[in-house]
Amino acid sequence: MTQRPFGMTQRPVPVIGQGTWYIDHGDRAAAVAALRKGIDLGMTHIDTAEMYGDAELVVADAVDSRRDQTFIVSKVLPSNASRRGTITACERSLKRLRTDRLDCYLLHWRGQYSLTETVAAFEELVTAGKILSWGVSNFDADDLDELLGVAGAGRIACNQVLYHLQERAIEHSVIPWCEAHGVAVVAYSPFGHNEFPQPGSAGGRVLETIARAHGATPRQVALAFLTRRASVFAIPKASSAGHAADNAAAGHLTLTKDDIAALEKAFPRGKEPRSLPML
Repeated sequence: MTQRPFGMTQRPVPVIGQGTWYIDHGDRAAAVAALRKGIDLGMTHIDTAEMYGDAELVVADAVDSRRDQTFIVSKVLPSNASRRGTITACERSLKRLRTDRLDCYLLHWRGQYSLTETVAAFEELVTAGKILSWGVSNFDADDLDELLGVAGAGRIACNQVLYHLQERAIEHSVIPWCEAHGVAVVAYSPFGHNEFPQPGSAGGRVLETIARAHGATPRQVALAFLTRRASVFAIPKASSAGHAADNAAAGHLTLTKDDIAALEKAFPRGKEPRSLPML
């Protein structure tokens, strides 16, 4: 599995990780097996959140006895993101995950509390050793500018944002901002939310052609395209061990310049929207 420095942390993190949204809605044993298989194959970056129901409990089962091999990320809800509320939420997540620290802790999206309060809580948690780094999710470039003014340079580890073949809005301003400031970009829902191109569609045919040339699958091609820039990581979810293995194989796939050009033509990024798309 290809690894890259994760933003300002400089810690090596696999380019393909594992998401857990809705992972608690199906068979619990299968979900745990999928995460464990992913870890076996190098997908040691596991993303979760307090909003995701029992996902943190599923992650705890999956990483039991393997905590030191994993890079665990969780998120605080905006409604909990006051200074005291953030600390309480983090301690609750640590208990559910059965660990003494998070590798990175994120503000899930902007809410009613000032960034000053949330950042102060993050820094307090860093000092206490309960989180090793912190970042945000669903922040546009203007939000990141404001956050930088609050936190100062070299503190924001990552920005987790919606990014898939048919939603490339972050390429306009967010990715360039993050690259300029040493912030990792983490793509959530990298296959879209029930939006992955169908085999018979024009885009689907392009994916199939490129996949055949590499002995890969269309989903592996999609992940390789999204992570073609050194700043970008992806966290697809897998509901089975087989699906996890398919995702992990994308971490070894390198697309050619012609492949990338064909995908950019098939899935144009379009104009920059007024607001950042999110789920």
